Amino acid sequence: MEQELKGHFDEFEKPAIIRRKLLPWWIKVFCWIFMFMAICAIGSLITNLFVPNVNLSLYGFSTDTAYSGTGLFIIAIMLLKGFVAYSLWFEKPNAIMIAKIDALVGIAICVASLFILPFSTGKDHFSFRLEILLLIPYYMKVNKIEYEWDNLESI
Repeated sequence: MEQELKGHFDEFEKPAIIRRKLLPWWIKVFCWIFMFMAICAIGSLITNLFVPNVNLSLYGFSTDTAYSGTGLFIIAIMLLKGFVAYSLWFEKPNAIMIAKIDALVGIAICVASLFILPFSTGKDHFSFRLEILLLIPYYMKVNKIEYEWDNLESI
């Protein structure tokens, strides 16, 4: 009788959290930072309804209002990063694929910020984006753990 009852309730048992252990400490820290940043991005949209100036800046792009092309672009990138962080932290099956897309998009935006932004804004100086120094190792790390993440069997 006990075995029969135990067999019926096995489907409700959750496997132990093990995918998160594949992430290095610095990605775990950035997961929390970006989840908080996504909440702040949503807050900036609400705040800008009542306060005229909301300063936003990411990857060299900056604006004083959330409801502009640049502002909505920055908020969209923040929300993407927050979604990736949430997916990684809560061990979603497609988290690594989304993280790789996020890293490539971030690298592309940094490169655009390096080479296109100075010419389009009329500035005569070149500014190196330090974010790219973290985006490349981030991409390499998530690429390295992708196979284990996708093929990890639950305990």
